[in-house]
Amino acid sequence: MPNIENIKKYKNIHMIGIGGVSMSGIAAILTNWGFNITGSDWAQSESTDKLISMGIKVTIGHNLEDVSKSDVVVYSAAIKQDDPEMVEAKRLHIPTIERADFLGEITRCFKDTICISGTHGKTTTTSMIALCFLEALTDPSIQVGAYLNAIDGNYRVGSSEHFIIEACEYVESFLKFSPKAEVILNIDNDHLDYFKTFDNIKNAFVKYTKLLPDDGLLIINGDDKNCLDLPIFTKAQVLTYGVSNKNVNFYAENINIDNDGFPEFDVYKDKKFFSRIKLSVPGSHNILNALACISLCDYYGINSNDIKTALKKFTGAHRRFEFKGKLNGASIYDDYGHHPTEIVATSTSVNNKKHNQSWVVFQPHTYSRTKNLLDDFANALLNFDNVVVLDIYAARETNTYNISSKDLVNKVISLGKDAKYIPDFDDCVSYLKQNVKENDIILTLGAGTVTQIGPMLLK
Repeated sequence: MPNIENIKKYKNIHMIGIGGVSMSGIAAILTNWGFNITGSDWAQSESTDKLISMGIKVTIGHNLEDVSKSDVVVYSAAIKQDDPEMVEAKRLHIPTIERADFLGEITRCFKDTICISGTHGKTTTTSMIALCFLEALTDPSIQVGAYLNAIDGNYRVGSSEHFIIEACEYVESFLKFSPKAEVILNIDNDHLDYFKTFDNIKNAFVKYTKLLPDDGLLIINGDDKNCLDLPIFTKAQVLTYGVSNKNVNFYAENINIDNDGFPEFDVYKDKKFFSRIKLSVPGSHNILNALACISLCDYYGINSNDIKTALKKFTGAHRRFEFKGKLNGASIYDDYGHHPTEIVATSTSVNNKKHNQSWVVFQPHTYSRTKNLLDDFANALLNFDNVVVLDIYAARETNTYNISSKDLVNKVISLGKDAKYIPDFDDCVSYLKQNVKENDIILTLGAGTVTQIGPMLLK
């Protein structure tokens, strides 16, 4: 059992935004440890239903009475300081703690917190590692950024000292954690609304590397030059992996990709054959994710057969090139990719699958990202045969950037490919229904509401 001494003072914990991906996981772990949890959220969801079924009291809307009975209020980053429950907590002098800070406290309850970070591939790699640890019967606790079939949710409460957690660099929240092991998948230009410059992003990863204890473990992508600069900042053991860089601890050779786009490859450990691995997720970027997973699991003494079995079983996390169904004999996939690097990776997965024409329905995510990376987005979309762009999904922003999806469409057209701006979802669905043919692939792409298009097409 993890050591919960440092949070025992909070018997009653109220959580604002309890339905969120990370918040719901925290609520489940705390309930399991015997804390009394209440929470609120602005909308009912699968997540809030699940928490209620566990016996947690969840209010849709506000509940000032639950706030008044709590020893601490935990709130997610989306909650504003003038939220009625926040105001009530302050009025009653009840301490408030932001989600990442509180999750940091939870990481300190475990002797072995394993953090998976990087600009892309966190959810997939966290899921792969989680499945390997489950296969090896190590009873880990898990928190991942998407729904995972194997654990029927986005979290699992185990009784061992292993806590496998996805660690996000946005607003430097991963600096709140206390990792024993870190996997850093890549360092790329993202979240510029917060970081402003690439140097600031890189510096956040330097600070993160320095969090490791001397007897810890750092695993880095040997194909990423920015990752290779990190080992000098820690005394922890360093393991490297790569595909193009063979001067690493773990690398892949003899790569074959089947008609579904699923890779199969030999893994070498320190230049000696380790195992032949077959993935059930498409895309060559997943070879790197699998190598990161293998490097970590081998260090933890998980045998190669358990790793091989777990990776074969993994069919992807929710919204990661997820098959949704068929329309007119065309396959519909849904993907969370919302950064140019991710779009290129996903387009490669599409192009590795046998198909006729590809159709992408892209919803840009945040004005700042669209403005900063406009040219990169346009170039990434050229990899599809047909391009449809929806309105920008604002998320946390207001449009002070003087940017619109029309700018992106015009940019694609200027690069010699036709693109359509269709802001209305119903119009988009009828356009696809009229034009898509058998054996085509339709991909709905983005981190916002674009995920609704697939089910609308299938209705």
